[in-house]
Amino acid sequence: MAGGAAPAPKADDPLPHPSKEQLPSVSYCITSPPPWPEAMLLGFQHYLVMLGTTVIIPTALVPQMGGGNVEKAIVIQTLLFVAGVNTLLQTTFGTRLPAVMGGSYTFVAPTISIILDSRFSDPSVDPITKFRRIMRATQGAMIIASTIQIVLGFSGLWRNVVRFLSPISAVPLVSLAGYGLYEFGFPGIAKCVEIGLPQLIILIIFAQYLPHAISSGKNIFDRFAVMFSVAIVWLYAYLLTIGGTYNHAPLKTQLSCRTDSSGLISSAPWIRIPYPFQWGAPSFNGGEAFAMLAVAFVALVESTGGFIAVSRYASATPMPPSVLSRGVGWQVIIVFKKSVRSHYMPSTLLLYPFRPMDSFDRESAFCSLAYLEPEMAHLCP
Repeated sequence: MAGGAAPAPKADDPLPHPSKEQLPSVSYCITSPPPWPEAMLLGFQHYLVMLGTTVIIPTALVPQMGGGNVEKAIVIQTLLFVAGVNTLLQTTFGTRLPAVMGGSYTFVAPTISIILDSRFSDPSVDPITKFRRIMRATQGAMIIASTIQIVLGFSGLWRNVVRFLSPISAVPLVSLAGYGLYEFGFPGIAKCVEIGLPQLIILIIFAQYLPHAISSGKNIFDRFAVMFSVAIVWLYAYLLTIGGTYNHAPLKTQLSCRTDSSGLISSAPWIRIPYPFQWGAPSFNGGEAFAMLAVAFVALVESTGGFIAVSRYASATPMPPSVLSRGVGWQVIIVFKKSVRSHYMPSTLLLYPFRPMDSFDRESAFCSLAYLEPEMAHLCP
């Protein structure tokens, strides 16, 4: 308060984390964002981190559906577009945490089951027609699953589930979500060791060793380690490509190592905005919808654990169950919009939070909680 110390908190006021529990070497939190130039660079780094997920999922599934490079490029563009809208709405109306939303590997299994369904196995059907039919079937299953999840999020029913999820229970949720990525990431490194392994080593050097060897006080190397390592290794891969290193290599090696082998850039239009039902009206099947719904519950728990972890990294006070339920509701609304826009990969939380800030006090803790829940704005002096 102006002219004096802040009033003593009431007994029922939410308390911040004790100082001894605060994370060390923290730079920013939700109430102390970085300057705009740095925020734009960090945002671009977020994009690079989620780009791997965005490209790998369509690369693995679209060919099985019967689509080519054009269809793959359209799916990637759709996923990037709706992921950006999803992140904007989640940070504005949902949990309001610095969380990036993107495609989820959890839904790969039910999508593959739809692809392998016998009604799509007719060899006389044109591959593009097959692709469109599978997309419409996946779209219908997602619409049903997301509608039920919207009811769970905004009715408050998910809030009752969240009450049983503590920060300790979030640890295995987040860990298992991360371990699942190893199945896709490390085999990719093995396909092109001369590029994948240097990328991994350079990333570790920039993130873990250079900050201690070169103490500039600005955390440039560890904060932008992804941007530095990606730029260096991509230039290295480009030089290998134009130098003719892979000209006589097996086709599989060329597809994994060359920088000009994906065909996505030449197939993608410069400007394209996804529109509803771009692959036709959705088709509905009870078994497919049930499988998608079962996996959707897994994604809800996974994202809830992720929200708890991000709130801790962002130096926010523990989120009330109502905020988590609201965040889940907004997440699923975007899943529904993705379904209408004919996309096949629902969203989940991508864990890549800001580095935390250097200090934390009671006043900023209440401001953080008021930021998450506007009804508690009176707690912020």
